Amino acid sequence: MQGFGNRSWCAGITLAVVLVIAGCAAPRGPAPVEDRGTMTRAPGAAPGGPLITTDASGKPLPGIENYGKPGYYTVRPGDTIRRIGNETGQSWQNIVRWNNLENPDLIEVGQVLRVIPPMGPASGATSLATAPAPSPADGVVTKPVPPPSAVVPTAPASAATGKPPVTASPSAPASNSADEDLGWIWPAHGTLIAGFDDAKNKGFDIGGKAGDAVLAAADGRVVYAGAGLRGYGNLIILKHNNTYLTAYAHNQTLLVKEDQSVQKGQKIAEMGNSDADRVKLHFEIRRQGKPVDPARYLPSR
Repeated sequence: MQGFGNRSWCAGITLAVVLVIAGCAAPRGPAPVEDRGTMTRAPGAAPGGPLITTDASGKPLPGIENYGKPGYYTVRPGDTIRRIGNETGQSWQNIVRWNNLENPDLIEVGQVLRVIPPMGPASGATSLATAPAPSPADGVVTKPVPPPSAVVPTAPASAATGKPPVTASPSAPASNSADEDLGWIWPAHGTLIAGFDDAKNKGFDIGGKAGDAVLAAADGRVVYAGAGLRGYGNLIILKHNNTYLTAYAHNQTLLVKEDQSVQKGQKIAEMGNSDADRVKLHFEIRRQGKPVDPARYLPSR
């Protein structure tokens, strides 16, 4: 019996060693999200519950001030930066850059990440917050156009010199005429199904079939291509100059990338119904950020 007990004891030791070795040899993947054990739920995960905005040390979660805003994404359990990029239609490298992430593999549950391009004078890009996205007074605060200069009063002509009073010449136009003359064309060949309405529709809705060509309305550069803005589906924004932007929404397929130059009439997308109730192109022209009636610019049909 004693020998049997020794054999059992040895067998137990051997089994323990095998299990330890097997555990050490098992492949381990990187944890996609750093969960510090302080989040009992991510923001918005449990309606009616208190919103958790800080970690255990009382430090605000990164980006929490942007929670719930269009163009931002709240990290959920199991997320990785690459998965977030796939879900939002952005490259994960751009998301890392826009959020100044030192280590893209260390993101926290509840962290709020920007998933649309930021606006900056050096970037040359316009963010969705100032292009199709509505803001106070529909959009964008624009500088008032100054009225033409009036005649500047001067002292009466001197009887000795007999010189007439001097007047000021009218001021130059506020905008460059070259910025206005873009030779616009229609962005699709379908039927106009909804016109411009400053309160309800910020552009034209043009009907058609899935896959119909969507064309650049003028020469420009792609400053946004993705699906990060709710209500617009697969969206392209072109910057034509310092005055005008155009937006092309609800596409089935995007055929251009950010920073790509395009020519007037170039096929940039295929018509679809992404984030829409039917196949259509929603087209906007924005002058200095403010939506304007495309009928004022497009040629008559």
